[in-house]
Amino acid sequence: MPDPSPRPHLFVDISAHGLGHLAQVAPVLNALACRLENLRMTLRSALPTAMLQARIEAEFTHLAASSDFGYVMHDAMRVDLEASARAYCAQHADWDLRVAHEARLLAGLAPDLLLSDVAYLPLAGAARAGIPAAAMCSLNWAGLFAHFFAAEHWAEEIHRQMLSAYNSAACFLRLTPAMAMPELSGKRDIGPVAALGEDCRQAIRARLRCADDERLVLIAFGGVSKQLPLAAWPRVARVRWLVPQAWQLAHPCASDFEPLGRSFSDLMRSVDAVIAKPGYGTFAEAACNGTPVLYVRRHDWPEQHCLIDWLERHGQCREISEAELLAGQLEAALEALWQQPVPPKPLPVGAAEAAAILLPWLRRAGRPLAAACPASAPDDHEGALPAVR
Repeated sequence: MPDPSPRPHLFVDISAHGLGHLAQVAPVLNALACRLENLRMTLRSALPTAMLQARIEAEFTHLAASSDFGYVMHDAMRVDLEASARAYCAQHADWDLRVAHEARLLAGLAPDLLLSDVAYLPLAGAARAGIPAAAMCSLNWAGLFAHFFAAEHWAEEIHRQMLSAYNSAACFLRLTPAMAMPELSGKRDIGPVAALGEDCRQAIRARLRCADDERLVLIAFGGVSKQLPLAAWPRVARVRWLVPQAWQLAHPCASDFEPLGRSFSDLMRSVDAVIAKPGYGTFAEAACNGTPVLYVRRHDWPEQHCLIDWLERHGQCREISEAELLAGQLEAALEALWQQPVPPKPLPVGAAEAAAILLPWLRRAGRPLAAACPASAPDDHEGALPAVR
């Protein structure tokens, strides 16, 4: 006799293009796990398992693989457009075969729902396999692709396939803040998504033996490499820099943050400021944890405008130039940042809102899935379910 209460199964695809996609997804998965104690989760991501476990509280099966590359980067600030164009051409040269392979993989795993942040191949595969799918992010790769490559003669068909995949999803959960994304159907707006950290400043300061008037400034440029020449910076009075251990920096005013044994959210809550590029995870967590931000604009990254506009309304922030950052000319900017009025912290309500939207699919566990489409079927909107009300 079949189990009358099979475990609902959620397949989650998390882009490894930086760490912001994990920062968006993890609070939603934690909210879902709280509401469905028997939830089974399969996660596919090229991020290390330990990094996923640091943010996702529930148990999951990790498929260590990637279904997207986002954009090829020179470093944390600059897109390599030539390499990105080559990568997209290669990915779409055999697009139908890729979708067919993805559909077979997903049909074998048989999830009740697929959630993607924000790869589009899983959405196309789910549509072909008859599996309900949702996407979630503050951007989508098709919108950025149009920004960078719309004028190229080879780009039109690739862009059409990307949009078809995104619009095959039952819904696209558009976070706050986010790009407008008029090209997508099925958008559903939700509030900010951010993890709230524990205030560990006293323990951290004691561990680092900070002076009473010393301030902690976290340097965080996400998961794409960006090492700053901090060893050559002039000394900033009463400031201790918290930097990645990978920099292997021996500096009297700098300390590695990983040996502190604290989550990134706890660090964010416990420092006096963070220096970063505009990115959803950093900006949303800084605002919701009440941490001032000193930021450097990225080169031609269209998402940053909505992020900066939102942070200017909901947090303490100040822009510096890349030249000021590289030279370490930060003392005046930090002092001005700390003099800004402190606004009310925005509430990270988006995770609960996303969970409420996704739960009806997972509560249908045990009901038969739609029949899988044949491998040769077109990867348009067939097989998508309407958005759950």
